[in-house]
Amino acid sequence: MSLRSLIARNTDLVSDPFFSIGRALQRQLDEGWSGFPREAMTEAAAMPVDLDVKEDDKEFTVTADLPGLTEKNIDVSFDDGLLTIRGEKKVEREEKEGTWHIVERSAGSFARKLSISAPVDADKTSAKFEKGVLTITLPKLAQEKSSAKKIEIKSS
Repeated sequence: MSLRSLIARNTDLVSDPFFSIGRALQRQLDEGWSGFPREAMTEAAAMPVDLDVKEDDKEFTVTADLPGLTEKNIDVSFDDGLLTIRGEKKVEREEKEGTWHIVERSAGSFARKLSISAPVDADKTSAKFEKGVLTITLPKLAQEKSSAKKIEIKSS
């Protein structure tokens, strides 16, 4: 058997049912993405994707990377167990001369919401912004520690 006989010919691929299904799926994917609104892609790119949430016995600490923003462009709120981080990134360009070849920096507004799983003392929450990193501290409410108790089962 020669190597040439093992290589699929175009006529073999056309008659292969899996090949035609694969081509149909690829066409559907291509058509679906081509109609995706460019504005939505830009807005999604402006979201802070680098986010860390840490919990210990006393508090939650949320850290978000927000490069290119200042504390004036960021709004943080906590309401009924929901932490919301909002912001707006602006890119200012002077368009006097030249041709843009690559534009990857995004601009726009974003909102990120996180549900916090334990009761938080909203009056003692704090946030600081330093060198493009937002750190939010959410102290937990002091809860009474329940002591374990063995419950005796009585027979009737």
